[in-house]
Amino acid sequence: MPRLIANGIEIEVESFGRSDDPAVLLIMGLGMQMLAWPDALCHSLAKSGYRVIRFDNRDVGLSQRMSDSARVNLPLAAMRYLMHLPVAAPYTLETMAEDAVGVLDALGIERAHLVGASLGGMVAQSAAARHPDRVLSLASIMSSSGDRRLPTAQLKILRLMLSRPKHGSDLEAWIRHYVRVFQAIGSPGFPTPPELLETRVRSFVERSHYPAGTLRQILAIIASGDRSAQLGRITAATLVLHGKADPLVPVAHGVDCARKIPGARLELVAGMGHDLAPGLLPMLQAQLLEHFART
Repeated sequence: MPRLIANGIEIEVESFGRSDDPAVLLIMGLGMQMLAWPDALCHSLAKSGYRVIRFDNRDVGLSQRMSDSARVNLPLAAMRYLMHLPVAAPYTLETMAEDAVGVLDALGIERAHLVGASLGGMVAQSAAARHPDRVLSLASIMSSSGDRRLPTAQLKILRLMLSRPKHGSDLEAWIRHYVRVFQAIGSPGFPTPPELLETRVRSFVERSHYPAGTLRQILAIIASGDRSAQLGRITAATLVLHGKADPLVPVAHGVDCARKIPGARLELVAGMGHDLAPGLLPMLQAQLLEHFART
């Protein structure tokens, strides 16, 4: 499928299934390309009677890079956030929500089931709140409302996430770094085999590697702040799915989301961390299909 124009920018999109089946729009998380939605899950949902669409968010993968934006100063942004001061950013989560709705527009899709993971869950929440007429249902996976009172990630995880290989390092150094990150935040009850994890990471990095875009997405999260009031405006049937062993976005965030989204159904998964490990896919597929069928 050729790159689409959505919300005024170029977005790389891939579709599975029949064009006249109910649509499922998959929105991936921080710095992650659409390939992070496992092929097996996409094909299984398509075989179950859904048109499955995944795409690269702005600043990630093969979608448009916001390279004309000013350099990101995360320490300054974090300080302003902690002081309850406004944080300037090239774009926000709401901008990314408009990108997602723009993908539906470009494909001529009136309504879709929105499924978002991590940052993608925040984007899906915003899209559901801003465009209720475009949403068949919402599934928010390992995501957050941005409430300042919620627990933060484990310190060792934050340090690893914000660390970088030495300046000028080759792609092999970056691959090793990302493997360490994914091992640290992954699901202890559903560990991904090391060789499979390295293969997946290598495929991501060789397809596209753009750390600057990830920094701008972090800034979008910080600038968007507490979105609790927005969650209260969501009217779509909502599934909140969260791992009990998530070290990056602690399980309290999922509980909080379910409490703030009217009528949301909460599913907590023992042994699940902050990933879509192969061992989790049967559960995830079953939960999503049941959720879609409810609407």
